[in-house]
Amino acid sequence: MEGLKVSEANMVVYVHPSKSKKVSQAVLRELGAMLLKFDEKFEGVLLAYEAKIIDRNAKILSGVHPYFGVTIKAKLLLFSPKPNMLVEGKVVKLRQESIHIIVLGFASAVITDEVIRDEFKHRTKHGEEMFVSRAHKHHVIKVGTMIRFLVKSFDEEILHISGSLVPSHTGSIHWLEKNLVEGSVTNSNKRKMRENEGDVSVAPDANTLISNNDDCFCIRVMMIQTNSKQEILIVFL
Repeated sequence: MEGLKVSEANMVVYVHPSKSKKVSQAVLRELGAMLLKFDEKFEGVLLAYEAKIIDRNAKILSGVHPYFGVTIKAKLLLFSPKPNMLVEGKVVKLRQESIHIIVLGFASAVITDEVIRDEFKHRTKHGEEMFVSRAHKHHVIKVGTMIRFLVKSFDEEILHISGSLVPSHTGSIHWLEKNLVEGSVTNSNKRKMRENEGDVSVAPDANTLISNNDDCFCIRVMMIQTNSKQEILIVFL
């Protein structure tokens, strides 16, 4: 999913003198208060952090309550969706005129019927509303479906996304990924047949492509859905 990034920052956290014997706890409490809020300095919503105090000599500020500043180095996981990015979420409400989604368990999103592509037709089956693809009957969007959609805008104050299902590579994640895999297998088989006929050249080996990009650091973030909750799984590649 796009819109997620990891940033490193050198920060100063101001601690009340009454917390001087438990500085680490006070610093973590201050950072915890920043979670799931948009921060203009970081240009994103803080989802997680890893912090380390790098200077034990705190600077005391003058005043009635002489707070002292603690210098830390932090690694921050931020959510910062921009227009035309692809994000993923779970459908929590569906009507003929709109689809409502929750993203990463905290941000709301809505897709109105004006930006749902004509391929999808609204239907009601056994009292349950859904959007069904005219071209692929198994491509269904209903309450509980995890979908991938395009970001149109993001309201940083209320953490609300306006989305779109106009692009063909948006819709049910399960259907998109299943058909992507099937399409890849089909294309692979076709390529092997052409190679056997001796009329195509073989692409560079994958290991060669990887070795040419040793400086690339990749982070893959996946939404894990269980019966009771959603989790973020971060895989360092």
